[in-house]
Amino acid sequence: MSTETVPETPLPARNPLDPPQPPTARKGGWVRILVYLVLVAGLGFVVWRIHQNQLLSAQMSADQAAALAGQPIPVQVSAAEQKPMPIFLTALGTVTPYMSVTVKARVSGELEPVKFTEGQQVRAGQTIMTIDPKPYQAALDQANGNLVHDEALLKNAQAEYARYKALFEAGVTSKETLDADEAAQGQYQGGIAADKAAIETAQLQLDWCSIQSPIDGRIGLRLVDPGNIITANTTNLVIINQFQPIAVYFTLPESQLPPVMRKLAADRRLVVDAYDRGDQVKLASGTLLTGDNQIDTTTGTEKLKAVFANGDQALFPNQFVNIHLVLENRADALVIPSAAIQSGIEGPFVWIVDSVSPVDHSTAAGKSGTARVQPVKVALSEGVFTILESGLKPGQNVVVDGADRLRAGQPVIATAAKQLPASAATPPAPAPAPQQPPQQGR
Repeated sequence: MSTETVPETPLPARNPLDPPQPPTARKGGWVRILVYLVLVAGLGFVVWRIHQNQLLSAQMSADQAAALAGQPIPVQVSAAEQKPMPIFLTALGTVTPYMSVTVKARVSGELEPVKFTEGQQVRAGQTIMTIDPKPYQAALDQANGNLVHDEALLKNAQAEYARYKALFEAGVTSKETLDADEAAQGQYQGGIAADKAAIETAQLQLDWCSIQSPIDGRIGLRLVDPGNIITANTTNLVIINQFQPIAVYFTLPESQLPPVMRKLAADRRLVVDAYDRGDQVKLASGTLLTGDNQIDTTTGTEKLKAVFANGDQALFPNQFVNIHLVLENRADALVIPSAAIQSGIEGPFVWIVDSVSPVDHSTAAGKSGTARVQPVKVALSEGVFTILESGLKPGQNVVVDGADRLRAGQPVIATAAKQLPASAATPPAPAPAPQQPPQQGR
């Protein structure tokens, strides 16, 4: 076996005059390094520009703040007042008729034309509907006829008893016959008593054909039209609600009940004011009647009932109202708007404007002054007003709008704040106790 040898191809000879060739890998590495350096330089330039812009903006803001530091800031102020102020609890209440009756017929029959206008006021005992009385009149006449019949039988039995008694005394008739006649009289007397009871029942049903209003109140919409057959004690005919007086039910948390119950037990006369949904307009004043005899364990509240005379009928059943239960009236309370109270680390404070001249609250003209901080001690807040224990004097002007831009010694232009609703500031007048109508049956 022979082996062939392949001859090697000789490499071309290198020209000694040619320049040296750098490796390709080394050239690519330098290019990447150069690109990274360019990117880092560009990013650094962008960061530097952003930093410079921030410094410039901060400098401009500082310059503007310094420029405006000496300029007065417009604020609205209100003067602290010393006046009578009610202390009250608030709750959401529902207006409910003092009495509400769903009228039903007590006898069955055809409904005749009604004798009322829907929505009118009716008096207790006033006839409002009538059931066809003819069947019940016939039943009464039949009961009267039965009475006359049984009375005639009794009269005859009495006459026979008298005859047989004389014969028995003469020895003509037996004792058994006399006893039978005496028993017949008792049967007829019992029949007469039953007839009289039937007459009373028939007369009562005949009277029930005339349906009368059981209470004074406003009658609602008719629920059944004339001509329908009414079923006794089943068909609802109309609803009558009593508006004068009227009741409001509301709830209070059990934590607020002790002072209410103590005052209710002491004088039995706590004023209750009803306000509209916005809690701005007072609708009526009444008195607290009583509270429920137990606390609702699911809500931790107790239901209370207030009564309002409602002479102008401003309250309407199922109306939602805001209740102010007045616990006391402070005669000389120091009062400021609640919007003036600010909170700080050391407690509540207000901004006071020491005006060059007093602020004219009757006009919108502003007065120049200087703002300063004044710590105060708050007694309690009642809606849009806050009662202070100390810290201010009557007549001092407190800032109610624009306080977020103030600093100590800041010049201001003070204008009078918009007056709050009179209903929120006026203490309630004692309400007359409404008279409870007597309970009447139908």
